[in-house]
Amino acid sequence: MLASSPNNIFDQTSIFALGGSTSLVGVAIYVLLAIALWRVFTKAGYPGWLAIIPLVNAIFLVKVAGFSGWMTLLYLIPIVNIVFHIIVSIRVGRAFGHGWFFSLALLVVFWIIGYLIVGFSGDRYRPERI
Repeated sequence: MLASSPNNIFDQTSIFALGGSTSLVGVAIYVLLAIALWRVFTKAGYPGWLAIIPLVNAIFLVKVAGFSGWMTLLYLIPIVNIVFHIIVSIRVGRAFGHGWFFSLALLVVFWIIGYLIVGFSGDRYRPERI
């Protein structure tokens, strides 16, 4: 038997308790992102409730960036997904009147804060800026 395996039921429950607390943090992050994207989609002219559905919100975020919804499939390709995410973030930031530094700093690195700022600020969505 491995030395690192749980020996009794209390060790096993402590492992599952850690998973439960991290899943609560994940749910809280997802709720914040859904609230932020709801506002972004509403400003862009799409129904806000699309931000709640996990894969659909990625499709419509790509549409807000000015791409076809099918381009969302690029998120499935390793390395390409990182580059594509940066491009989508820069284009979303540009559509709402922000520069590349705002997009890289807040829409790529600190994405929850960035999308909350874009969603709740007075910025207007203008696709001709893309």
